[in-house]
Order: sequence, then structure tokens, then C-alpha cells
Amino acid sequence: MKKIDLHIHTVPSISDNQFFFSLNSLQDYVEKLELDCIAVTNHNLFDKTQFEYISNQLKIKVFPGIEIDLEAGHILLISENEDLTDFDSKCKKITELIKTKTSYISYEQLIDVFPLLSKYLLIPHYDKKPNIKVETLAKLGDNIFCGEVTSIRKFKSCISETDKLVPVIFSDCRFVEDMNTFPTRQTYVDAEDDSLTAIKGCLFDKNKVYLSKEEGNDFFQATDDGIVLSTGLNVVIGERSTGKTYTLEKIISGFENVKYIEQFSLLQNNEEKFKELVTTRHSLVSENYLKEFKDVIYEVNEVDIKSNNQNVEKYIESLKKFASESYNLDSFSKCKLYNETKFEIDDLENLKELITATQLLLDNLEYKTIINKHVQEVNLKELLLDLIINYKSKYVKNLEKGFINDLTERVKDDLKIRSSSTTIEELDFHKIQLDKIKVDKFNELVKIIQKEKIIDSKEIRGFKVVAKTKNFTGASQLQKKSKSKLAFSDAFTNYDKPYKYLVSLNNVAIEETDYYKYFVDIEYKTLNKHGFPVSGGERSEFNLLHEISDALKHDILMIDEPESSFDNIFLKNEVNELIKEISKEIPVIIVTHNSTIGASIKPNYLLYTQKEVDGDNIKYNVYFGHPMSKKLKNAEGKEILNIDILFNCLEAGEEAYYERKQKAYEILKDRT
Repeated sequence: MKKIDLHIHTVPSISDNQFFFSLNSLQDYVEKLELDCIAVTNHNLFDKTQFEYISNQLKIKVFPGIEIDLEAGHILLISENEDLTDFDSKCKKITELIKTKTSYISYEQLIDVFPLLSKYLLIPHYDKKPNIKVETLAKLGDNIFCGEVTSIRKFKSCISETDKLVPVIFSDCRFVEDMNTFPTRQTYVDAEDDSLTAIKGCLFDKNKVYLSKEEGNDFFQATDDGIVLSTGLNVVIGERSTGKTYTLEKIISGFENVKYIEQFSLLQNNEEKFKELVTTRHSLVSENYLKEFKDVIYEVNEVDIKSNNQNVEKYIESLKKFASESYNLDSFSKCKLYNETKFEIDDLENLKELITATQLLLDNLEYKTIINKHVQEVNLKELLLDLIINYKSKYVKNLEKGFINDLTERVKDDLKIRSSSTTIEELDFHKIQLDKIKVDKFNELVKIIQKEKIIDSKEIRGFKVVAKTKNFTGASQLQKKSKSKLAFSDAFTNYDKPYKYLVSLNNVAIEETDYYKYFVDIEYKTLNKHGFPVSGGERSEFNLLHEISDALKHDILMIDEPESSFDNIFLKNEVNELIKEISKEIPVIIVTHNSTIGASIKPNYLLYTQKEVDGDNIKYNVYFGHPMSKKLKNAEGKEILNIDILFNCLEAGEEAYYERKQKAYEILKDRT
């Protein structure tokens, strides 16, 4: 079994932040994590001189490599440590091709530089950003058989799914001076030697790739000082002030996407704050419900009824004045073009959308069979052609109309300069009438939206979150909504007149993009299993269940002493079951003093923290092992009896446990 890390950076490139490489840190990393071989893979470059120095200084196998920006993704290309001169010259071509942070090479350019890809080990960013595109993977063909992922969860997912590549997980680390901790992202391969050929042979087979040396993919090293965790459910126990929180924080520091529920963090006694929290969590419901209304607001806000009315008045006055002067028109004002109206330009947006929709139906491969069952492809092509021809015809006519309109306008301007007669004001009657219809429809729409109704209802582990629309009842509510001290009093006087209210909002210093939020309030109520609003204790229970349910968006879940905030019945009946389900997907770590969680949850792995004080020095020991093991071990091989730990941490000692079990509980039993 070989422990490998084939993604290490030693030279900053245009794709990196500046750093100064430390060989000492790399040596410490290799020794502390007991690595068998590594690869140096800098971004789009290979430093031959530095590589040879590193290779000579380390006591393990070091492979030359390069991380290439390929078609907007990243891929590791690793070579055997042999013809370095040839590899160096090829890498220099890559460096010349990629001169900026955003540039990359094509597949064809890669082949041109490295014509025999099968000679190398290629590892694309697979479930890791920036990942290689599916189309690029297809071009690379059989040269790709494994892919780099970022987490234990993604590693396990790739292992279990037959259509996924063989996963590998590496540090992707830059080694600088005075590193206090090292990453634990490495991969074990069942290789007999440390040659590239042997490693490649293992990376073809999911049965030869592991997260741990002895426990396969059920365990992984969580910290650089040897703490091992199950990829399932872990329980951490220990007496007060023995380093449990210290251990959690050390584990957290080695991972990026961790859900950490701290002790007492979910206690919720303030009803208003709880409402705000629930509203924030479910804000997407509000956004989805008002999404179309938001677009309507933008359009109606462009309508200026006051200006339209003023323009109509101006038009009537100019028309009346022109009529009164008709007996005395000069030669310029008698010209037909003097008061000529413009050609109306056709709106082509609907036609463009039809063309796009037809093209979408033609291009869709996933549902082509269903589409062609109802509409033959030849008919779609004919429809698309007719729509395009129609669009082009209208587009040309619009150009012609636009040209005539411009020409007419210039002639009219010249005539007006020379004439002393009154000019009839320009007025777009169609737009004015359309604006009026828009406002009427808007007023109707807002009234419909403001009617009280339930728009969403979600069940969450025995609780229900109900979203309901309701009207704002005062300016203070609007101010609270804005989270500011802005004055909404004047605007609110028009709240029952939607268009006037919208115009009033223009006088309040809020963004137009937020106007839609001030027409209807969406209230969220959290109900218990009996349909009543939750109590203070139930609010905390709901918070815990929600936070745990949300954990699957993360790579690891950590919970610190949930029994500090919740009763045993709730923990046993609601929390334990949910945690067990989540632990099938991601590693879960729980710190507890409580037998309801510590024992009845039946964890996959048990950790015990112990503090040693030697003068001014404090050392935190962590023992770990299977819950049913007689002894637990620490990273140094020291052992401790499991039964003593369980009695002392989850009970009040062995004597107290048996006394309580045999006397107190027996007395309370119903003998009738």
C-alpha cells in the first residue's frame, strides 16, 4: 500500500497568489504524514532545477508534473522521473501558450505538445473547480480513468457510483515557512512499488484506491497528528476541559466545507428573532412567488401617466391654435410634411422569442423523441425558416421606416424654422392608451396579490412552516422591511392605490430593484405537530432539526453537546434518527456527555479526549476505536479501557450506574 499526494505546488505562477516555497515544510509534511511518493505540479510551468533539488533532498519518490489550464478546466499531467530534459522542453511550450490568468490551451494544442498522452498519468479536476468539461473528457478518451475530488463525501460518491471515474484526493498545497498544520488530503493505492506504471495500474481500479491504510474507505485521517475518523458517525466523549472543543477546532481547520453547530447556538427564546431567522431561511419562497411581479414593477414604473396627460393637453392646445390660424397659413406650414406623423416601427421581440423557442425544440436532444412524436422535425425546420424570413422582411421594413422617419423629421424641422405658424405637438396615441391599460391591469394585479392566502407549506421533521401573504398595515412595517430609518409615511397614504403608491416609492431612497417587496408582506409561521405556533423550547428544537437537515450541503457535520439545549426524548426520537441518516452520506462528529446520544445512537467510531498537565505544559490526548472494542488507542499506540471511559463520561461511574439501574429503576417499575 502506497500513500500518495500528486498535487503539490512549489512555484507561484500567474494563477497563484505570491508565496515563498519552503523545502523544510515539505520535508516535515512528507515525514509527518508518512507519504511514499509525491508529484510537483505547478500551474502551467515546470522548474527543472528546483525539481531536481527537491527530488534529491527528499527520501521518497518525486514525480515531475504540471497542472495545465485545459479548455477552461484544470488537469494534472504527471511523468515518470526519467527524461527530465524532454519533459522540461514540453512544459516550456505550455508556459509560452498560457500567458494570462484567464487563458488556456485547447485539446489540439495539448496533443501538439504531448503527442503520446498514454505515456503520462492524466488526472483532471473532476468534482473540483475548475473542473474539466465533459466534452474535453470525451476527447481525452481512454487516457482518463481517474479524477481529483475535493472531499471525503465526493470520494465515497465516486467509489459507489459505477459511471463515475476512480476518485483521488490530494492536498493541492503550497508549502511555506512555519506551517503549523498540514493537510490530510491524500490517497492510498494498493501498489507493490512506487513507479508511475504501478500507480497508474491501481488508478484503473476502484478496488485498489482507499482513504485509509488499514480500514479502506470507511475511515480517514482527520488531523496531521494522527486522529482517525469514520466516514460515518463519530461520537467524541471526555470529561470537562479535556480538549473536546480543541479537537473539533483542529479537525475543522483541515477542511473547508464544514457545518459546525456550536453548543447553545440554537437556543431561541426571542420570538421576533426566530421569525426573522425563519424568514431569511425561506426567503427563496418569497422571491419565487414575486418573481414575475418584480418584472411587472419594472415595466409599470416606466409609465408616467402625469406626463402623458400633460402631453395630451399640449397636443389639444396646439391643435386648437393651429386650427384657429388655418385661414392665415404661410407656404411652409401649408406643406403636407409640416404636420406629418411618423411611421410606426414594428416590435420584433415576440418574433425573436418564437425563433429562439423553435430553435430550442430543434436543438434539444434529451427530449427529441417526444418532440418529434407530436411535431415532425421537417415541420419545425419549415416553421423556423418562415419565421426567419418574416423577421428579416419586417426588419428591413423597419429600417426603411426609420430612414423615412428621420428624413421627414429633418424636413419638418427645416419647415418649422422658416414658418411662423403653430406646430401641432407630436403625440403617440397608441403608447398613451397602452400605458393607461398597463396601469389599470397593474392596479387589478396588485389587489389580487394582496389578498391573504397561503402560498407555501413545508413539513420539517414534525414541524410545519407556512408562508402566507398579508397586507402591510402601517409605514413602520415598511420601514422595518427596509432595515433602515427611511420615512415611508407619505408613500403609505397611497398603499390602497397601487400605481400612485408605486410613484410614491420613487420619492423614498430605496433601490428600484426592491420596490416589489413593499406591496405585499409574506409572513412565515412555524407550527408544531398539533398545528399551534411553536413554544420557546420547540423553536430551539426546530432550529436544530433545520440545521441538521441543511448539513447535506456540506462535507462534514459537527455538533457540540446538543444535550445542553434539548431533552433526551427529543434527542432520541427525533435527532438520533436524522443524524444516522445523514452519516450515510457525510462524516458526522458529535461531542456529548449524554448516554442518550453517546450510547443509544450506536456510532461507528468513538473518540475520547484526555488532558495531561506536566508543569506549565498541557497535552491533549485523543484515543479512538470502535465503540465495542475493549480498548481505545491514541496515535502513539497508547491504550485505555473503553468500559472505564463509558462509565465515567456517560454515567456517574460504574458503581453509580449499577446502583441506579438495580435500585432506583426497579422501584419505579409498575409491578401491578
